[in-house]
Amino acid sequence: MPIGSRRRRAAAAVGGNVPFEQLPYQCFQEARKVLQADREEKVRLIDVERQRIARLEAQEPFPGTPAQKQLRLQSMRKHVEYLKVQADINDPMVKKIFEDGKGDMSKPVYRHLADRKWRSYRRLLIMQRIIQMNVVPDLLPHIDPVIDLSISFRGKTAHPGDFVESTLSEEAPILKIQPFDRGERLVTIAVVDPDVPVAEEDTFKHRCHFLACNVRISPTSPMVKLADLDQESQVVHSWLPPFAQKGTPYHRLAVFVLQQPGLERVDLEVANSKAAQRDGFYLRGFATRHRLAPTGVGLFRTQWDEGTAGVMHRAGVEGADIEFKRKRIEPMPYKRKDGSRFR
Repeated sequence: MPIGSRRRRAAAAVGGNVPFEQLPYQCFQEARKVLQADREEKVRLIDVERQRIARLEAQEPFPGTPAQKQLRLQSMRKHVEYLKVQADINDPMVKKIFEDGKGDMSKPVYRHLADRKWRSYRRLLIMQRIIQMNVVPDLLPHIDPVIDLSISFRGKTAHPGDFVESTLSEEAPILKIQPFDRGERLVTIAVVDPDVPVAEEDTFKHRCHFLACNVRISPTSPMVKLADLDQESQVVHSWLPPFAQKGTPYHRLAVFVLQQPGLERVDLEVANSKAAQRDGFYLRGFATRHRLAPTGVGLFRTQWDEGTAGVMHRAGVEGADIEFKRKRIEPMPYKRKDGSRFR
């Protein structure tokens, strides 16, 4: 015999013809009535708060400084966004749409759910990787990511810390830069390798593999194809394929998203100054000079493989025939073994 009530059997018989919100379960429909009443109350509070914001904007003179007025308006608008999320977050249809990957990122509730999902795993993973591999503080003293950054080469996603083959990373990647707060913004994208060996000085320096400014993103348009950016108004340094010479340890390639103040554009002539050349590029000074705030970070690694020599040759980079070898360190005299004792 079929399991369940007659209502359940009737719903199973018609299959997908019954809309999700009209399923014939009595308890389900009663719960929906409670959620609907709660949503109506939240909508009423939103209308009240909007009226208060309108009265405050029209209030002249304001008993305080203009900065205090703007701060109060900002707090009230933030509370309206919170009420918008609370009005829909318990709706089963909203949860179903989000879990199906069809959420509209122009709506606050879907941005909130996406942010919560990102912080539960992906943000923890990238923070673990950049701390373990000393991206922080080697490149920046501190970063608090608030933007989800995904990197893909030719359709293959590079997870944080993955090794990417040299032939795969020869072409510029596609970035998905997903902010979780509304509005458009201008960002600067920088790809930096901090593990470039300098044999003469027995040290390492930084190299900029890509640098672009004035890139416009929003919650509804997060995709950025680095190869399609405007060379005249956006790109400072075009894509240089990552490579690691034979004998060197793996190289870390850090991808940073730095938000520009407001919608203020960066002058490319100033950005391409002597202090921002490809070799010897230091992200700390560049970010401080242009008042850039790091909001997103990604990481992948590269090492010498069978395709690296060809990639370097096609990119016009010298040094593919050079092999680094570790210098043998002689032991201290008191640690050397006496050969006369050997038989």
